Amino acid sequence: MTRRIRFNAFDMNCVAHQSPGLWRHPDDRSHRYTDLNYWTDLAILLEQGRFDGLFIADVLGTYDVYGGNDTAALRHGAQIPVADPLLLVSAMAAATRHLGFGITTGTGFEHPYPFARRLSTLDHLTNGRIGWNVVTGYLPSAARNFGADDQLGHDERYNQADEYLEVLYKLWEGSWEDDAVIRDAARGIYADPSKVHHIGHRGRHYTVPGVHLSEPSPQRTPVIYQAGASPRGVRFAAENAEAIFVAAPSKRVLAQTVSRIRDALQEAGRDRYAARVYALSTIVTAGTDAEARRKHEEYLSYASVEGGLVFMSGWMGIDLSRYDLDDPIGQVESNAIQSAVAAFQEADDDGREWTVRDIGRWAGIGGMGPVFVGSGQTIADRLQEWADDTDVDGFNLAYAVTPGTFEDVVRHVVPVLTERGAYPAEYAPGTLRNALFGAGDRLPQEHRGARYRLGGPGSTALPDAVSRPGISLAGRS
Repeated sequence: MTRRIRFNAFDMNCVAHQSPGLWRHPDDRSHRYTDLNYWTDLAILLEQGRFDGLFIADVLGTYDVYGGNDTAALRHGAQIPVADPLLLVSAMAAATRHLGFGITTGTGFEHPYPFARRLSTLDHLTNGRIGWNVVTGYLPSAARNFGADDQLGHDERYNQADEYLEVLYKLWEGSWEDDAVIRDAARGIYADPSKVHHIGHRGRHYTVPGVHLSEPSPQRTPVIYQAGASPRGVRFAAENAEAIFVAAPSKRVLAQTVSRIRDALQEAGRDRYAARVYALSTIVTAGTDAEARRKHEEYLSYASVEGGLVFMSGWMGIDLSRYDLDDPIGQVESNAIQSAVAAFQEADDDGREWTVRDIGRWAGIGGMGPVFVGSGQTIADRLQEWADDTDVDGFNLAYAVTPGTFEDVVRHVVPVLTERGAYPAEYAPGTLRNALFGAGDRLPQEHRGARYRLGGPGSTALPDAVSRPGISLAGRS
C-alpha cells in the first residue's frame, strides 16, 4: 500500500523567515509580509496544492545571542521586523474553504483567559480550521522585554505550560454545554445560565474562577501543534499535541526522533499515530534535475552565512561570532552544537570536517532541515523514501523564496505524488481536526483535554461542581 504524504507550508509574518539573505533575490516577495494580499494569495495557492495547512511561526524577541546584541539580526532581517500571526487568519480563511491555519503563540507571555477567547473566535470565523502551536519560548530577549531577567528554567517552562493548557481545556471543554445557547426569542433567553459553568481554577500560576467568554466553537479546542524536541518537550507533546513538527537533517536522526515520539504517545495512553508528525524541509524543484540544481546554486549565492549563524546562535544558545568562520567545529565548546553538526554531516557525502562557516551555510536556506533538490519526479522519490524509512507523516515546507518555492512544489511535485497515489486528490470535509484524522471535529476521548469535557467519561469538569463560583478543580487532572 502506497504511504500517504502530507504537506504543511511553513512561513512567518516577517522577511525571509528561515532563509536569511534570500530577501535580496529578485523573485522573493517576502517583503510584502505587511500586505494582506500576499497572505490571501498564498492561502489560495496552498489550497490549490491541497496542503493541510499554513503554519505561521512567531517569536516575541530578537536573536541577540550572536555578538551579544541584535545588530546582525536587524541587518539581515533575521525574523526582525516581525508582525503578529493571528491577525492574518480571518482574511485567509475568507479566501479559502479547506486550508487549515496553525498559529504560534507562547505560553509565557499572555494570560490564558483572554487567549482562550481569541482562539475560540478564530475557530468560529474559520469554521473550525484553526490550530495552535504551543511554544514555551527560547529567546532570553523576549523574557527581558516582559520584565524578567531571563526565562524560567527549561522544564519549569513546560510545567507552567501544563497548567496553561489545563486552564484552556477547562474553558474550551468544560464551561459551556453543547446546548447552552438556545436563542429562545419568545422567552427572551439567549443562553441557559444553568448550562454555562464557572471553571473554578486555582493553581500555582493562574487563578481563573469564571466562565469562558465564548460559546462553543466548531472544534472547541483547536488542533494542538507542538515542536519540542527535548525529553520534557516530547512528553508535553505526547500528552497534548495532535500535530508535531520536528527538524532533523538526516534520515537516521529523523527516524530516531519519530520513533521516540511514537513511543511517548503510547506511554501517554494514546495511539502511536494519534499525532501527525511533520519534518521540516525545503524543496528546490524545477522541470529537470539540472534546472533545479542551477536554481539551488543561485539561491545559495544570495544566502547569508552570518544570518544563518544568527539563527544557529539563538537556537543553540552559543555565540558563534566568537569563532573564525574557518574554525573547525571541533573547536566550538558546546555539546549541543556538536551533536547537531554531527547530524548535519550525515547528509554530506564528502566526509570533510565542518567549519563554523559550514554551519551558517547550512542554515542559510530553510533552517535546520534538509534541502531536497531535483525535478518533481526526483523530489517525489526522495520524499517517499524518507517517509517509508522514517515513519514520518509529512513535511513542513520552508521556503527559499516566496511564493516561488511553494508555486514550484504545487506545479512540479504535487502532481507526481498525486498520480502515484501518495498525495490526496481532494480535501476531507469539515474541520481541520477531521481533515487530519477523519474522526470528527472534537478531541478524541483518550486526549488529555477530553478529561475536562462536561459529563464525559473520566471528566474532571462536572457541571454540579463547576457551576458554582469559587470551587476549584485544580489538582484533579
